[in-house]
Amino acid sequence: MRVLHICSELYPLLKTGGLADVMGALPFAQKEIGIDARILLPAYPAIAAGIGETAVVTEFDNFAGHVVLRYGEYKGVGVYLIDAPHLYAREGNPYHDQWYNDYADNYKRFALLGWVGAELATGLDSWWRAETVHAHDWHAGLTSAYLFNKGRPAKSVFTIHNLAYQGQFSYHHLFEIGLPEGMFHVNGLELHGQISYLKAGLYYSDAVTAVSPTYAKEITTPEFAYGLQGLLSTLQNEGKLFGILNGVDDQIWHPNNDTYIDDHYKLKAMTGKRKNKEKLQEYFNLPQNPDALLFVMVTRLTEQKGVDLLIDSVEQIVEQGGQLAILGSGAPHLEGALKTLALRYPENIGIKIGYDEALSHLIIAGGDVILVPSRFEPCGLTQLYGLKYGTLPLVRATGGLADTVVNSTSENIKARIATGFVFNDATREALCGAIHNAFALWQKQRLWFSVRTVAMEQDFSWQISAARYRDLYHHIWAE
Repeated sequence: MRVLHICSELYPLLKTGGLADVMGALPFAQKEIGIDARILLPAYPAIAAGIGETAVVTEFDNFAGHVVLRYGEYKGVGVYLIDAPHLYAREGNPYHDQWYNDYADNYKRFALLGWVGAELATGLDSWWRAETVHAHDWHAGLTSAYLFNKGRPAKSVFTIHNLAYQGQFSYHHLFEIGLPEGMFHVNGLELHGQISYLKAGLYYSDAVTAVSPTYAKEITTPEFAYGLQGLLSTLQNEGKLFGILNGVDDQIWHPNNDTYIDDHYKLKAMTGKRKNKEKLQEYFNLPQNPDALLFVMVTRLTEQKGVDLLIDSVEQIVEQGGQLAILGSGAPHLEGALKTLALRYPENIGIKIGYDEALSHLIIAGGDVILVPSRFEPCGLTQLYGLKYGTLPLVRATGGLADTVVNSTSENIKARIATGFVFNDATREALCGAIHNAFALWQKQRLWFSVRTVAMEQDFSWQISAARYRDLYHHIWAE
């Protein structure tokens, strides 16, 4: 089974969010179960440097100019790189400049990604031809449209990592990217008078997946669908919409072999967690008190992530002697509010604006509770990391959070299924209630350790997800 993943990020070479983590794990897990999986990426400087030596597969000219297609390997998985320096040789973020302005030619940069993906199913590489193309998020959404325009020479899967980002561009660009005008209508590329790369992935693919079962259901409702509920409901009714949960890469995220922390630990040998807590408290200049309940958060600072709800609820933590350590960046008004709280409560709150991979591992290893109070969350990865590290997740019941965390009610604790703290409504009151429940369990250390044990025993490995995608590929080929 030859599968080509088409995407725009790859951990650890280039990362802006969870998509990179998925792409840095899923194809490699599929390789382990016998799938001939390869990856197609733009040759961003960081990607090209990380892949290293490559061979030229072919050169061509098309609507995007002169392009060289290269092939190399990364950790045993084949990688195609679209070498087009005039489009991709830009340092930093792959989507926008240092002022957060989208690149004006994004329509062309990501149309080329989809075009090459489709061509690799029709003989662009004379030695290898994709049987199934698996496109990820709007950046790769046109892949299925190009395949449709070529008579569907391969099967196609499109995965929604976050429906909020849709890749919409002006209609007149249609004539620059090699697709016929007849595909621009409501049953095709058109959305609100523009070309939607994400809608192209939804409409033209043989199967669509969301990154958790609950998110797959949520996106068929107006609240979560961003105007696409009609199409998504149709896909659901036709049996073409699936929810497959993301996994955790044990080679990167495991407290017993994490290369970013010095003090390793595992179930029945938890001393390292206490040492990581001490180091985390020291890093953020918080009192090194092992009895203080330490809440942590690693996130983009946006309303989607519920950061405003946390800001409104912080005093619930402070008044009970808890501590809070946050790593992230995002909306300036949220960054400012968190900085103000850290100045007001220096004994309780530590903030670092920005991103630091090593610090993120220490935070998750050293915390007691990891906060993920999102308004919506397609899958979420930090709560999965929290479970693995015995840092109990406190989450809102949405998307993948609802699928992976079981609330610590007395009944669930007794049944040994509780793994964290869950609240339902995106309100300050509901979040404060969950924080109160965390403090209440912390006062009963024997029960806390019991819940922590169950959390660390959960299995969200990528091998499980890889097998489910394999079953999906077989399903669409059997139709």
